[in-house]
Amino acid sequence: MKLKYAIALTGGIAVGKSSAMSFMSMYGFRSIDADKIAHATLDEQKDKIASMFGKSLIMGSAVNRVELGKIVFADKDKRKELESLLHPLIYDKIMHLAALEEQREFPYFIDIPLFFENKRYDIEKSLVIYAPKDLQIQRLIKRNGLSSEDAVLRINSQLDIEQKKELATYIIDNTKDIRHLQNECEKVRGIILEDFKQGKK
Repeated sequence: MKLKYAIALTGGIAVGKSSAMSFMSMYGFRSIDADKIAHATLDEQKDKIASMFGKSLIMGSAVNRVELGKIVFADKDKRKELESLLHPLIYDKIMHLAALEEQREFPYFIDIPLFFENKRYDIEKSLVIYAPKDLQIQRLIKRNGLSSEDAVLRINSQLDIEQKKELATYIIDNTKDIRHLQNECEKVRGIILEDFKQGKK
């Protein structure tokens, strides 16, 4: 199913997608958060996670994502095994929500961290929130309390941010302060609305 009004929101880890979306939501754009769906789906699949990666990862009704992350970001095969389980389930949930958004005939975002890597979604336009790799590493260490080595492992598990920037339809630069980010969001908001207006003619 082609999503005519969807824009894939992507970028790297710790580039500030949530901050950017806070501004975009103020301007009337709605979003579907693949990460939130992924977290819920992960917990729903806790029994399978336990059998695949060990019962020690289960904490009550939830999966210990920090410990699971250490396993899958250090082992590409295990990461693929986890993705094979989760991605089809996440895709179905996102597509259900997207079908409802399409009825509004107004642009909206689907936050898909691995949009370019997986090429699973038939979405023409993409928005990349951009920050260079060295800034990603600094932010991720500060945000998650990771070691430099763990931060680099996580960032390197995705397509390089410079390549994503080249592939993007729209780019929001998040290399400075919050005022700069807001200005970038305002600028891109106008471009997006004009593009979709032209597309309706």
